[in-house]
Amino acid sequence: QVLLQESGPGLVKPSQTLDLTCTISGGSIASNNYFWTWIRQPPGKGPEWIGTIGYSGGAYYSPSLKSRTSISKNWSNWQFSLHLSSLTPEDTAVYYCARGYGVPGYLEHWGQGTLVTVSS
Repeated sequence: QVLLQESGPGLVKPSQTLDLTCTISGGSIASNNYFWTWIRQPPGKGPEWIGTIGYSGGAYYSPSLKSRTSISKNWSNWQFSLHLSSLTPEDTAVYYCARGYGVPGYLEHWGQGTLVTVSS
């Protein structure tokens, strides 16, 4: 069984940077068939794709967030991470990591999500 768990700060100040980590357990990560994705859902709104990274490290980003986003991998620790800079209150959302097929493609396994609030 594949499990994913997000971790990071729950409260961040405007203009600061958010760093979230997704820790994977179970299943396999060493496959070019799998893609690892970050999604967020602001309060009262629908989900928004942030970006996806493949096993080899190739990354793809939402055009609206690309200038502020970086996704990296650390497969030796079974982790991948999200870096989002220049935060505003509009970045307040529940952030999810997921494993799927494609960019972003079908997302088969999801973490439980972590709420990030951007506020002074």
